[in-house]
Amino acid sequence: MNSVLTNPPAMTALRNLSYIQRSKDMVQNHVSTGLRVTGAVEDASNFAIAQGVRTEIKAIDAVIKGLNNAKGVATVGIAGATAVSDLMADIRKKITEAANPANTDQQQQILQNDYEELIAQFRQILENSSFNGENVVVENAIAFNLAIGTPNNINVLSNINGGTLTVRGHHLDVSYARLNNEDVSTSANALTTLDVWEDEMEEIGEALGQLGADMRALNLQTEFLESQRDAVEEGLGNIVDADLARESARLTSFQVQEQLAVQTLGLANQRPQTLLGLFQ
Repeated sequence: MNSVLTNPPAMTALRNLSYIQRSKDMVQNHVSTGLRVTGAVEDASNFAIAQGVRTEIKAIDAVIKGLNNAKGVATVGIAGATAVSDLMADIRKKITEAANPANTDQQQQILQNDYEELIAQFRQILENSSFNGENVVVENAIAFNLAIGTPNNINVLSNINGGTLTVRGHHLDVSYARLNNEDVSTSANALTTLDVWEDEMEEIGEALGQLGADMRALNLQTEFLESQRDAVEEGLGNIVDADLARESARLTSFQVQEQLAVQTLGLANQRPQTLLGLFQ
């Protein structure tokens, strides 16, 4: 139909141009974001799946963060228990020297002073074995008494389903208190102190073994979760990541189509002008 009021070819060309421009804009968005699915409007089902996967990844990251914090507590605890274990060798040497009945009173007093300094160092190590306010080698870093209560266990989430791991707490403050209550002012007292030392050395060794086992469990779980997160992220990429080579080719195609659509629309808009020739 020849009409100056209605121009069907122009409307068709305009619709085609609008579609091409929308498609080009979508592809440009894919290229700029690196994503094939950028919102629910574009692909509702895959976007919903992707959002669920992203939530799972964030949950895994939160669990890993908690495990790393617990590993920090355990690492400092192991360092403290190791330092105490090393110090116990010096304490044993001092006790053995003090157990010699041939010591003079002056020598015995010097050994007693040395013993007290080593025990004070024992306490200082325990007090400094804290990480982020947590200490798993003492029950009470302030009291340091003989009262045995509940150890300072550290429980931490190990997975997104609510499972937990525990860094077991220990009573090395009690070991300190028992040794602090002894003295080596006489050879007889030194022999009694040696018996206490042997008991507490066994406790320290047990604490080191348990802390080492707990640390290995934390490391293994962290490694597993990191592998799980990598696998989940790979799956997410398969759902939403754009193939940039393909998208680049599509973008070039839409750019060419856009130019042709603009030219076509221009030609369609010229059609009513030809009708003026009929009245000349």
